[in-house]
Amino acid sequence: MLYNYSFANRKRDLSDVMATVIKDEPRFISNFRTAPDAASAKHEYLEDLLTGRSVSAGAVSNGLLTLAGADAAKLKVGTLLALKDDPALFRVTQVNADSAAVEIAAINGSEYSTVSALPAEGGKFIIVSTPMSEGTSNGDGEENYRLSEVEWNATQIFRKEIVLSGTSLAVNLYGNADNQLNRQTAFALADLARDLNRVALFGRRVEAAANTRGEAGGLYFFGTRPGVPVIDAAKAKLDSFIINDAAQMVLGEGGDPMQILCSPGQARVISNEYRDRIQILRSDDRRGAYVAVIVNEINGKGMTIMADPDMPDGDAWLLDTNCFALANLSGRAISDMDATPNGFDGIRRVAIGELTFEFKNVKQRCCRIKNLLASSDAIAALRSA
Repeated sequence: MLYNYSFANRKRDLSDVMATVIKDEPRFISNFRTAPDAASAKHEYLEDLLTGRSVSAGAVSNGLLTLAGADAAKLKVGTLLALKDDPALFRVTQVNADSAAVEIAAINGSEYSTVSALPAEGGKFIIVSTPMSEGTSNGDGEENYRLSEVEWNATQIFRKEIVLSGTSLAVNLYGNADNQLNRQTAFALADLARDLNRVALFGRRVEAAANTRGEAGGLYFFGTRPGVPVIDAAKAKLDSFIINDAAQMVLGEGGDPMQILCSPGQARVISNEYRDRIQILRSDDRRGAYVAVIVNEINGKGMTIMADPDMPDGDAWLLDTNCFALANLSGRAISDMDATPNGFDGIRRVAIGELTFEFKNVKQRCCRIKNLLASSDAIAALRSA
């Protein structure tokens, strides 16, 4: 080696530094908390037990609700339901794989005095509660238990080169070799964080094989599968009505809507509507990731606007950020090591690691809003109004 420095031939663990860089990065990737290490390149993890608080009936015939299998699984004999925006109370008397029978439990001043009066086209029913009997052994006396589902993602290898030429070292512009290498390492990790952000958004899940490189799936891979809530805006402007519809869908599935993920242009559109109600956090000294907090009109909690430059302008997402975590492959967290070949005129180090992303309960915690009016058109309309 032609040039010496204090940590030559030493492997440095950069995982803590990388975690700090990710946390401070004003993009979607900052949502990802650190999860326990992955045990293999096919990282399997248990999803949380979230129970949706509503069901959608495709049709109703004499008290028999036609349901999707996932909705039918939310119900038990004795569960009490109420049709959205109506006070009548109904009790579930029978649960099948794709339907449930109900009886009237309390009219409560409603126009629906019998089950035969329910609208034939169905609608959304909110789950009120499931009253318990005395001495039950499994919650309600019915022999149906729900277990955590297993989801998986593939690990992906990331690599960044850190190179200082002999000329750069001789110029000594930023101090000694140690300082110059640490400076370049910081730039490499910031670049890696941006790569991770794009993989976390657009990556596809590919399990590594003999001639196949492992790739980690991202939000669009997991969030556009069947069963994940979605709203087609049909070229409408992003506004509080669409946002609260999405928030209601997430709440109905058992999630807690915390964040609106969108492009900077769409953030300007929604911020204009909420301009007199936006709460700018005084502790925020950065702009871009945490622009502002607006109040969710469904449950009164705050929702953060995250403006990510990598987000497609025609999309927005309503997110429960408990969905996201980042897991390093065991023993393969981001680290750097010397890779200077003999006779090389300078110093070369390589930062390398293998990791993946966890997306827990996407069907309960994420709602995509697609086909939005372009933010440039929406802003032009606002200016001319």
